[in-house]
Amino acid sequence: MKIALLGYGKMGREVEKIALEQEHSIVLIIDNENDWLEKGEFLKECDVAIEFTMPAIAIENIRRCFDANVPIVVGTTGWYDQFQEISDLCVSGNKTLFYSTNFSIGVNIFFDINRRLAALLEAYPMYSPAMVEIHHTQKLDAPSGTAITLANDIIAANSRFTKFTEADPGPGEIAIQSIREGNVPGTHTITWSSEIDQITITHEAKGRRGLAAGALMAAEWVQNKNGVFTMKDILNM
Repeated sequence: MKIALLGYGKMGREVEKIALEQEHSIVLIIDNENDWLEKGEFLKECDVAIEFTMPAIAIENIRRCFDANVPIVVGTTGWYDQFQEISDLCVSGNKTLFYSTNFSIGVNIFFDINRRLAALLEAYPMYSPAMVEIHHTQKLDAPSGTAITLANDIIAANSRFTKFTEADPGPGEIAIQSIREGNVPGTHTITWSSEIDQITITHEAKGRRGLAAGALMAAEWVQNKNGVFTMKDILNM
């Protein structure tokens, strides 16, 4: 594949490393607005764009890829308040958007385990969930996109819960604690507690390679497809 990297931070560099190992080519690297002015015309020569930037930048990057008719794989989170608008634009224009709060295969299996556990525990109201997510200090959004997905999946699978909160939880609320420390790639822990015991599930990333490899897998899978896709579409979950 001919790949455009939109964002050349730690994730962009990790994607580049694995892409070259797999004998793909990096045709374009965009890391700021000057890059768009100087090299943006080469976007249309790419088979796919892989985007890891910041929420305020991601929306414009998506629109630029739509305009160039280039499929885009988006790893940036924090822009989902505009998701419906972007999704509608993608579908109406017959464009291609692949997005995920987390591209790691392990995390997506963890998502499935989380949904199943939440559904099983709906019949046992003595159990209540709480979540802790830990990331490096450079991560700007909190709770993480992965934590929000986990919480929303609990809400969808278990009718006893309707929202998540970063404050002390009330009835029907899921508490999320966000911790930013060191260089932690990402750890998510969900604990269902009762007066007699607790059930805990945890996913701990060892680095960024799993995210980058998953983004490349998505870029390969999305070729010659139109519409809005997520990791569920690849993994049949």
